[in-house]
Amino acid sequence: MNNLLQMTDMSGHRALITGATGHLGKVIAETLVELGANLVLVDRPGSNFEKLERELLNIRKTNLISVVCDLENEIDRDSLVKKVKADGLGISCLINNAAFVGDSNIKGWATSFELQTTTSWRRAIEVNLTAAFHLCQSFASELQLSKKGSIINIGSIYGECGPDWSLYEGTSMGNPAAYAVSKGGLLQLTRWLATTMSPSVRVNAISPGGLLRNQSELFVQRYVKRTPLGRMANEADFRGAIIYLATDMSSYVTGQNLCVDGGWGVW
Repeated sequence: MNNLLQMTDMSGHRALITGATGHLGKVIAETLVELGANLVLVDRPGSNFEKLERELLNIRKTNLISVVCDLENEIDRDSLVKKVKADGLGISCLINNAAFVGDSNIKGWATSFELQTTTSWRRAIEVNLTAAFHLCQSFASELQLSKKGSIINIGSIYGECGPDWSLYEGTSMGNPAAYAVSKGGLLQLTRWLATTMSPSVRVNAISPGGLLRNQSELFVQRYVKRTPLGRMANEADFRGAIIYLATDMSSYVTGQNLCVDGGWGVW
């Protein structure tokens, strides 16, 4: 039986992380670098890859490549796949972390149901679900060849739970249908892929609860009151889940959704 250090050692493995320069993506990258992994960092145009690379290399000297990719664009995704495959190093872990979360400035997004647009719907589905399907399919052979392939899809509590609209009253925040539906679809894709890609590739999901990110004080108070652990999440709360699902710690786990939500989903 391997000891815990051996089970969590990712030396010689390479992981691809989408949305790598974002809040959660950065913590995922830092965690995997600490475990010894080489990384492919993927994010949209304008992302600060240089800063992230410096921070990662300060943790540990490792092999990093950064790839600019607009996941909403299929041609961009094809270019990403071609570039990663070209060096022949393969990948053993794929983390679909990037998400279209929008903001109040996007027409038809964070608004009432009647005003949500099919344009914003399509954008969310394309990034949150279609892109994940595309990358899983495109890297299937590399993941299978690695012998220890793992896919981790980052879902959401709203992929499983309906919104509590009382949290949003008196704020400018919203909860678009497209976000919830795309994350719900991602969780079902996780289950579908788990049976389809077994036994050589494990496929699991993590569903985060609400992350504290400068939301209105009113919303935060309501959210915390509704959460059994009495606080919103921070990015470091997900390190353990990533370590577990990316490594041999979960070698007999597939098709599961690990909710890291402070107990939100127990109600």
